[in-house]
Amino acid sequence: MHIAIITAGGAGMFCGSCMHDNTWARALMAAGAEVSLIPTYTPIRVDEQNHSTSRVFFGGINVYMEYRSRLYRSLPRVLTRWLDTPWLLNLASRLRVSNDAKDLGELTLAMLDGEAGPQSRDIDELVEFLAKQLKPDVICFSNALLVGTLRQLRERFPGKIFCTLQGDDIFLEELPEPIRSQALGKIRERAAQFDGFFVHSRYYRDFMSGYFDLPASRFHVLPLGIDFDGHHLTPPPADDGRPFTVGYFARICPEKGLHQLVEAFRILHGRHPEARLVCGGYLGPRDEKYFRQTQHQARDLGEAFTHLGSPDTLAEKVSLLRSLDVLSVPTVYHEPKGLYVLEALANGIPVVQPGHGSFPELIEATGGGLIVPPGDPKLLAEALEQLLLDPQLRRELGRQGQEQVRKRFSGELMAAETLQLLADFPAAEPSASSC
Repeated sequence: MHIAIITAGGAGMFCGSCMHDNTWARALMAAGAEVSLIPTYTPIRVDEQNHSTSRVFFGGINVYMEYRSRLYRSLPRVLTRWLDTPWLLNLASRLRVSNDAKDLGELTLAMLDGEAGPQSRDIDELVEFLAKQLKPDVICFSNALLVGTLRQLRERFPGKIFCTLQGDDIFLEELPEPIRSQALGKIRERAAQFDGFFVHSRYYRDFMSGYFDLPASRFHVLPLGIDFDGHHLTPPPADDGRPFTVGYFARICPEKGLHQLVEAFRILHGRHPEARLVCGGYLGPRDEKYFRQTQHQARDLGEAFTHLGSPDTLAEKVSLLRSLDVLSVPTVYHEPKGLYVLEALANGIPVVQPGHGSFPELIEATGGGLIVPPGDPKLLAEALEQLLLDPQLRRELGRQGQEQVRKRFSGELMAAETLQLLADFPAAEPSASSC
């Protein structure tokens, strides 16, 4: 079976969706499938072997220029195609072009107009490549924002077309009105043409069914998976003499809730001055002001609060995780995946997470942490203190989480269930894992 995965580059950052799609592609190939991982907008950036193709469709520079200028759209494609080269798109990403939803509203609407919009030429190129050159058995888009391509693709591609949903609502909800409602309406109008949707939690299945106004039976729950290569098989040493360390490792932005963790840690630090808070993750231009404000609010913590930046390699990421006693990313939004939870648990680090989104399901499945009511720094501080005062509980949560995450959330299992679902589709009844 040949599967084409159309992924979206993260404009130079380590994007969770890119990393998911790359791991998924690698696991599917290891399971015997032929996979083409095709980037859009920009090349993907991952901290493992990159399995994507070198050709980028819907190159971000051309998409923007086509949206801005009718004259530009009339130029022969031979004069503009060079702007889709990976090195140039990577350079543009380093120039810190905004990927903030608030700045991209009108462009989002233009992309959703599909064949009737300014990117019609880009759509033709992708459809031609998929339907006439690549000819996969199955196509899977990594987000619904590419739905503008679907109508043309349906006319020329006879196979099944799916969409993996990994946080589409988060981007859409950041759009200002009336653009948000218009964009959601355009997606709902076209999304029914997908054969089905893949999600990674029961929560997100039920939520996105209502959000897109489609039957829940169209949404199939696949286990979230990570590649365990490079992650440690044993938990960190029980007592290496360092102070109790709370960690945050995710994109630094208001949605991920770093400010809430700082407030909770301030309470913890007041009771246990030896405790430390370590912060790591990608910081984009949109969120620099937010992070400066967070740092200013944490100035009374002094050296107890440390920002380590964003690790560039898998080894650096694993080293950061294993320097922690507990990880907490108290998201404000309802997280549909939670890769950072799995990565922490894969290294024997327990987690404390808010009781919304996919987190209750992840903790229930792994037993690797504690769930607290969302939005309450005091209760978060109490959970962190519980792990500080009870090293045995902390080690047991880490051990159990590490054991279960390798059993239930491997790339191999994600690939196996994907191939089984595709082989059975359309099945009369969903599999047990989809319930």
